[in-house]
Amino acid sequence: MEFVVRPACASDAGAVTVLEAEARDALADARGGRRLLAEQPPVADWVVAIADPQRRVWVAAIGEVVTGYLELCLPAPGGIGVVLQVYVEPGARELGFGDDLLAAAIEATITAGGVEIDSFALPGDRETKNLYERAGVTARKLIVSKRLV
Repeated sequence: MEFVVRPACASDAGAVTVLEAEARDALADARGGRRLLAEQPPVADWVVAIADPQRRVWVAAIGEVVTGYLELCLPAPGGIGVVLQVYVEPGARELGFGDDLLAAAIEATITAGGVEIDSFALPGDRETKNLYERAGVTARKLIVSKRLV
């Protein structure tokens, strides 16, 4: 069985749509998750997103089965690449897919002339924080909030 991280293609759109729905469901009960879901709607059409020249999307696959994805907004030269989404199914998380997806995003940011890469992790999401920290991506700002009404 082949374990691979590769650029997404149009035929991956259905699988990525399903994975994005899983990721969003997992965020619903996480601290800060509901607000994030409200601020960041799901991708309307992954075929369009995969073809967008300002983005890069990679998938993690075991054989022909897509088990994860990462979406990157490419930087302008001298700018900052932004990881918009990264998700790997729980059953495939110990295989290094997250690390390989993030490595692809870092390389694409460098290739595009970017000088930095940004992303986010919700409070208490130790798995995502660990993923970023293994790649040397560390916190530079924490946003705190209190709902008043």
